[in-house]
Formats: sequence, C-alpha cells, structure tokens
Amino acid sequence: MESYDASKDEDKIRKFWEKEKIYSFVPDSKKKIYSVDTPPPTVSGKMHLGHAFSYSQQDFIVRFKRMQLAGKGQVFYPFGTDDNGLPTERLIEKLKGVKSKEMSRGDFIKLCLKTLKEITPDFIEDWKRIGSSCDFDLSYSTIDENSRRISQSSFIELFKKKQIYFADFPTIWCPECQTAIAQAELEDKELPGLFSTLKFSCDEKELLIATTRPELLGACVAVFVHPEDKRYKSLVGKKAKVPLFDFEVPIIVDKSADPEKGTGVLMVCSYGDKFDADAIARHKLNPKVILDKNGRIIDGEFGGMGVKEARKKTLEMLKEKNLVAEQKQITHIVNVHDKCGTGIEFIPTEQWFIKILDKKKELLAQGKKVKWFPGHMRKRYDNWVNGLEWDWNISRNRHFGIPIPVWYCKDCDEIILPEEKELPIDPLETKKKCPKCKKDALPEEKVLDTWATSSLTPQIASNLVKDKIKIPFSLRPQAHDIIRTWAFYTIVKSYLHENKLPWEEIAISGNVSLKGEKMSKSKGNVIEPQKIIDEFGADALRFWAAGSKLGEDLDYQEKDLVTG
Repeated sequence: MESYDASKDEDKIRKFWEKEKIYSFVPDSKKKIYSVDTPPPTVSGKMHLGHAFSYSQQDFIVRFKRMQLAGKGQVFYPFGTDDNGLPTERLIEKLKGVKSKEMSRGDFIKLCLKTLKEITPDFIEDWKRIGSSCDFDLSYSTIDENSRRISQSSFIELFKKKQIYFADFPTIWCPECQTAIAQAELEDKELPGLFSTLKFSCDEKELLIATTRPELLGACVAVFVHPEDKRYKSLVGKKAKVPLFDFEVPIIVDKSADPEKGTGVLMVCSYGDKFDADAIARHKLNPKVILDKNGRIIDGEFGGMGVKEARKKTLEMLKEKNLVAEQKQITHIVNVHDKCGTGIEFIPTEQWFIKILDKKKELLAQGKKVKWFPGHMRKRYDNWVNGLEWDWNISRNRHFGIPIPVWYCKDCDEIILPEEKELPIDPLETKKKCPKCKKDALPEEKVLDTWATSSLTPQIASNLVKDKIKIPFSLRPQAHDIIRTWAFYTIVKSYLHENKLPWEEIAISGNVSLKGEKMSKSKGNVIEPQKIIDEFGADALRFWAAGSKLGEDLDYQEKDLVTG
C-alpha cells in the first residue's frame, strides 16, 4: 500500500479548491451571510509560526460556519495584507539597501510599491499552503487605491465632524524611527537604572531631589512639593537652584508630589514624560526644551550628546562637585517604541489627533456590546480604555504611508481639503490654492498612522463587493496582543463614523512559545512553519494549532506534530 505523501496530496487538494472556486463568495446570494473581518498580516517576508497558529484557529471557525450554513458562497472571508506601515518601510530598506530619509518621498514610495508587487505573491502562498479557506480572489492591501481612498475619506469626514484636530505640543517621539507615535505603540521594558539623589539648594540650604534622568537638569522648570508635606512648607513660593546650572526654578505646591517617593520633592522638566507635559501646562510654566528629534542635547556643554552619554557625563560632573547625596541601582519600567525597542522622548511637534479621551464611557459601552471569545478578554479592552492618557495621534513623520489629504495657507491659517472625487490624493503631487487669498497652499508632508487605515478593514473589505456586506460583520478573529490597537481602533472608527459595532463577535487567539519563551528572532528560538509543513504537512500543523483554547498561548512541541 502506498504511504501518504502530505506535500503531494495537499497540493493536489489545494489546486482543486482553486480550480472549482470552492471558497468563493457569492455577493448576490439572498441567503444568510457569515462575514469575517480577516486580519491582514504585515508583509514581512514570510509567514511566522504565530500566523500559522492563529490563522488555523480562525479557519476552524470559518469552516464550521460554512458547513452550518450548508450553502455555497455564503461565507465572506476575504484576504488582506497590511503593507503601509513602518515594518514595510524597514523591510524595503533592508531588501534594497537604502534609507528612506535619503530618498525623495516619491522615489521611495515607487520603490516600495514595486518591491511589494514582487514579494507579496510568495508571501500569500504561505497562507494558501496552510489551508486557509479564504476567497483569495477577494483581496486587498492597506496601501492599494481602494484603501487609500477609504482612509482619506475617513479623515475628511472626521475632520468635518470636528473629531480630528491639529496641535503643537509635546508628543511621544521615537528618536530611532524619527516619527511621532501613539500610546498604543508603547511597550513597557524593564531596564536597570540609577536612582540619584541630587543636591539642589534653597536659601543656601540643601534641597534633595531624586531622579533617574539627571541629563534633563538643564530642562528643569520647577520643583513640586505636596501641600501637606510639613518638611517643605517654609520653602513654598521660594526658588530652588538647579545643580550644575546657573539658574533657579520656582518651588510649587502640587498634589502630584508623593511624600513617600524619594525625598518627596519632584523635579519638573520639559519633557521627561507625560506628567511633565501636563504639569507644565497646568501651572502655565515656560518650557525649556533641550532635546532634539534625534534624542540629542541641543546645545551647551552637553550639546550633541545622546541621552545615555549625557546622563553619564552629567553624573560624573555632579560627583566631581559633590552634588550627589545618594545613588542606588534600581530596575524600572521604561516606555519603548514597540517597532524598534528604542526609549521614547516627549518632543514638541505638530501632529494630527482623533478625539478619544472624551469618549471613554461610550467606548466601554461599545466593548460590552461585542460578544468576546473567551469572555475574559474584554477585560483587556476595558483596561486599555480606562488607561488612556492621550488622544489618538494619527500622523506619522515617515515617507511610506497614506498621505494626509490636507493643504495649509500660511497667510489665512486656512486648512484646505480635497473633494471626495479627487481621492486618493497626495498633497505633495497636487497643488492647491487658498480659497480666501488665492495664494499657493502648503501641502501636508506627513502620512497617516497605519492603524488609521487598518481600523477601517470592515469598510475596506465590504467595498470589495460594492458594500453588499453590511456592518457589523459577523466575526473579528485576532490575537490578544493587538486588542489595544486593532480591536480598539476599529471600534473607535465604526462608532465615530456610523455609531455601530464593527462586528458582532470577536475571537481571540494566543501567542506561540518555545520552551515557555515567546519566539523571537533576536533570541534565535524561531521555528519556521514552512519547514514544519515540508516535514509533517499542513494538516499536522493545524492539528497542533487545535490543541489550545481560544485566547491561550501554546508551547510548540514537535511531538504534537508527530501525533498529528
């Protein structure tokens, strides 16, 4: 008897599916439709094991629903790719040996689109090999013309509804990626650090203040003490001299100073974190910005130094002058950019924001209306909404992305928008005149955050069949690590545009680990699904993926593949 050859038989079955259009959607069907807001994977070269795991789980649900409906073409399960974000930009730079900032925007975009056209078919092939029962004839990319049009239209509509605003204030900034980012793109990283107690002075007496960021002494604008802290009552209203620097700052009472933390005195700088930004605005203090967008000190004795170098040099000088009272090693949480792992800074920049802070109550209510699988995953959504501290920053200082469709008039302060029929449009390639003074308007150079487009996947997918699929969709399948981004932002957009849920149900998958550790290229513990399929076949891999409940992480063990 001939032994089973998985590669041969699975390839034969897949070709049969494609030829017979087994999983094609029938848009004109009058029967009940089950619609899936499919996750568009980031075009990063090839599928990873986490993809194979989560996409297999969603495919089990889709196949079950297809059998339950027992009719051809009743499941709307398109395929998308996410290819307008920073990961794609970095991939193109790596593949082509270029730097986006050293090229014109137009040339870099052309290179990106050309490269995507070359690599995307092979990328999608991995999803076909895993047995995904998508209708691959219904596909989109988050940078294609349809997505650009819908994304820019969304911006214009929300701007007209006064839900989008433009502001110049301290923004979360990544010095490595050279762009503003949103709160959802922050990751907490545990790092070693020094907690240094420094000798400020007031009336010739020492005033001790503990900090982990001595390099920002030159940016100090005030010190805070708690109104009920009796130790410092006599100092309120006076001035403190900043060590190493020949200037003084006011001593102000503020409840944010914690008497139990450090010495109970708080150094306020422009800008160490969001608290500093809020404190400076609240007390109408004049900021002293000393960091540039590269994360370097702008001028003075430490001019040109990066943050870490300046920190080291500052502490050396403080010690030389006997201005360090105490120092201890600590481990603390540092906010880093999730795309590159670089510590973020707060830099004053002009950016575009969608209002969300004033809608926490409504967004929590929307989350409750969705049926979550497993149910406890809604808690992650609730925690994220309750923990929001900033409005959604939707602009990025990058080359590759969907252009923000705006022009400015310097003389009239007029903001000029294109008409719907002009979309998609790139302001850098289209001239506009101010309707008031008739002078040439300046084009917006920034692009939209990738989530500002990915949050519209129900609308983008629906448009593939001329909006015959209505919102809410039946299902959103996704991993738990992007509840704060993809799930949240999609709920935001559907609420703001249509006052509806984007989908009725959401199925959350977990992550894949190896010997209890999350897989990572940097750790060298990555198992490639392509090799697993070559050795064991796609069905064995899917069998392994079925060995976990929704929402639970799964450890990869080859014995499960052998069993499969």
